[in-house]
Amino acid sequence: MASVVFYFQVHQPYRLRRYSIFDSDQVYFDHPRNEEIIRKVAQKCYLPTNELLLRLFQKHGEAFRVSFSLTGIVVEQLRRWAPEALESFVELARTGCVEFCAETYYHSMAFLYNRDEFVQQTRRHCELVKDLFAQSPRVFRNTELTYNNDVARVVEGMGFSAILTEGADHVLGYRSPNHLYNPPNCPNLRMLMKNYRLSDDIAFRFGRTDWAEYPLTVEKFTSWVDQINGSGNVCNLFMDYETFGEHQWNETGIFRFLEELPAAVLATGRNDFLTISQAVDRYPSAGEVDVPHMISWADSERDISAWLGNSMQANALHDVYAIAHEVLASGDEDLIEDWRRLQTSDHFYYMCTKWFADGDVHRYFNPYESPYDAYINYMNILDNVRARAAHKR
Repeated sequence: MASVVFYFQVHQPYRLRRYSIFDSDQVYFDHPRNEEIIRKVAQKCYLPTNELLLRLFQKHGEAFRVSFSLTGIVVEQLRRWAPEALESFVELARTGCVEFCAETYYHSMAFLYNRDEFVQQTRRHCELVKDLFAQSPRVFRNTELTYNNDVARVVEGMGFSAILTEGADHVLGYRSPNHLYNPPNCPNLRMLMKNYRLSDDIAFRFGRTDWAEYPLTVEKFTSWVDQINGSGNVCNLFMDYETFGEHQWNETGIFRFLEELPAAVLATGRNDFLTISQAVDRYPSAGEVDVPHMISWADSERDISAWLGNSMQANALHDVYAIAHEVLASGDEDLIEDWRRLQTSDHFYYMCTKWFADGDVHRYFNPYESPYDAYINYMNILDNVRARAAHKR
């Protein structure tokens, strides 16, 4: 049997307003723009897709399952500007067919720079999931599926039973992402690795008329899932939730595809759907996978160069975490909250200079004309945050 494990990431950052070196205003975020985007994405993706999932749960019952994670900052924006969309996620939770995973509350790269901050943000996110969806997360996914052996050890120590990451070819070698694994020296933690080929067929290639497999029909995709039988246990389909209706517009047929997929997968009697925790409980580990260096689900390299690939990004990330002690010691809740929102990985993604095979991805939802504009704007704001923290001493 091959079990389809659907995992959807729901995230939108607080985008920054244009901030000059002469600016002294402590309002850093472009809330009119943030409101506009969250309302648009809610209308195009969250509301219609959640409504579709609800119908599918009603039709198939517990035979159809999915898993989600919503960042803390997307929840904040939904509460403020699209509460009906947030309520639709809560309604999904009530069905019992959805599992909600933990991550860093601010969708940050904190693990790389400040372990205490990483743990704090993860615990805060767990509290959010419990309060909002009445679930205590068993599964952790680090920001952008960034992962190595050190992440696994810390996450296991926090009590999680599973972690998600990318099924990168250079990590797996001859092995398949269609099994569960465990990290070295982490006997109590299972690793689920994204089947990036099948995931990206939906998330990136679905609407591409120049793709050799276009159009992607339910029958074709179901046959690919069925081929896992005998050579694996799981088909890990991990993707941004905005795939539905935003990245792949309604006109591509993406909603019809999702609506018809569960019945087609279940019809063979050989395959089913599981949440991440259900897969962990059903299937054993196929062995250890050693990941000494950081990987992610971004770009063709599957590394962290999308956020740390140039000196601008490295400098900005170093500087925002360098003031951690001063900011936290200030006791100023507004300052601390601003500083944490500045940790969101998107700010550094906008500074990426990889404009080749992955350029279209980096431009999506990017409010800047160039990576250099993104860097200058960010550093102007960080200078103001640094001055506020120094003033509190």
